This record gives sequence, structure tokens and C-alpha cells, in this order.
Amino acid sequence: MSRNVRIVLLCEDTQHETFAKKLLVELGWSLRHFRILRPPPGKGSAEQYVRETFPNELRAVRSKSGERAYLIAMIDGDAKGVAGRRVSLDTACAEQQVAPLNDADQVLLCVPTWNIETWLAYLDGEVVEETKGDYPRLNRPRDCVPHIQTLTEMCNQQTLRPPFPPSLQDTCTQYTRVFR
Repeated sequence: MSRNVRIVLLCEDTQHETFAKKLLVELGWSLRHFRILRPPPGKGSAEQYVRETFPNELRAVRSKSGERAYLIAMIDGDAKGVAGRRVSLDTACAEQQVAPLNDADQVLLCVPTWNIETWLAYLDGEVVEETKGDYPRLNRPRDCVPHIQTLTEMCNQQTLRPPFPPSLQDTCTQYTRVFR
């Protein structure tokens, strides 16, 4: 991790990257504080890339203890959900001799379940079911900006519109733990 980087964003794809960057900028972070890690196109599973890269990035952020350095890992929950993805990341850490993620780490784990489109549909006003994986994709990643503005308003009010996706509530709770 570079000395000047404050936030490493490890994500599956451009939609994850755009969503996370736009949200953090709305919440007051500068883009110059970001280093983005996403899988190279056509090189296998995006989930696998995040899972296999996570332990090294966790080790790096821990080495910056006492500094304001953060890791944000964004990985779709698919059928596993938040708990299942956390187990798979802990397993990857064990395989690379890295202690598993704990609440003292400056790490925000974002696991939209089933996928990010579930959160986008919720932010568009729909009642969503996280076991359903067929919410429509946006035409362009940047089309998520209105959704980000909705989420920012909810964050500023410190409440999500019920019924909210539990995975989004988990991310909001973690955000408060890590960044505030």
C-alpha cells in the first residue's frame, strides 16, 4: 500500500467500483485517497479475485496500524450471503497465514446479497428480496448516481427506509464502526 493511499477499494467489477467511489465522495472522501483493485478482464472469477487478494490487502492495512488507512472489500453475496462470504474470506486468510478479519480492523466488508443490483433496486424504491438474483443491471455503471444520493440522504438521517436489505444494513453498521 502506498504511503499516500488512505483507502484501498477491492471490488469485483466496475459497478462495485463506481458505487463505492461515488458513495464515499458523497460522504466527504477525496478520490485522491483511493487505490482501486479489481480483477483484470477475462482472467477468471471476480469473486475469486477478491477472495484471493483480500488476505494480502488485510495484512497491508494492518501494517499501517495507527494511521488512517482503510480497506473496503466489495464482493457479491450470491447464494452465500454476508456470513458465507465472511467465512470464505476468513478461509482465504487462513490459507495465506493471515489472521481472520476482526472488528478492530479498519476494514469495511460490503456484501450486497444477492448482488449490487439488489441494493440499487431497493434505493430505487422497490421492496427487495435478497434471495432473488435477477434485479436488472444498469445500462452504465455511472447510472447509479441517483441511487447514491438516496443512500447518502438515508446515511445522513442514520436510518434506512424499511423494509431494508439486511446486507445493506450490515454495511451501514460496519461503515459507522470503521469510519466514525
